[in-house]
Amino acid sequence: MEVQGRIKMIGETQTFGSNGFRKREVVVTTEEQYPQQIMVEFVQDKTDLLDSYKEGQQVKISINLRGREWVNPQGETKYFNSIQGWRIEALQSEATGDNLPPVPPMDAFEPAGDLKEEDHDDLPF
Repeated sequence: MEVQGRIKMIGETQTFGSNGFRKREVVVTTEEQYPQQIMVEFVQDKTDLLDSYKEGQQVKISINLRGREWVNPQGETKYFNSIQGWRIEALQSEATGDNLPPVPPMDAFEPAGDLKEEDHDDLPF
């Protein structure tokens, strides 16, 4: 599964417990009719994937949905869901022209050879 949108916030890496469990959260705003603020967590070694991204960037995040059961001290069963990211990649905005081929420099064009005045009107139409 994937989530696409613009990064709204990237949190700091948090470390929990004596085992050194690490977690880092990112919030992505989807770009649809009703935009959603989706919080995705990256855990353990995946927290480093967010280092090269910044707020405002358009991204695509590959995710897994996770669910778990917990029984509280009163014996009540609770269920929790989380969205866990495992890959993130930047999306290029089509409006920037980044997907256009590069324009060759002007000195790459050769000047036209000797043109005669009578050659200019030999077009077939």
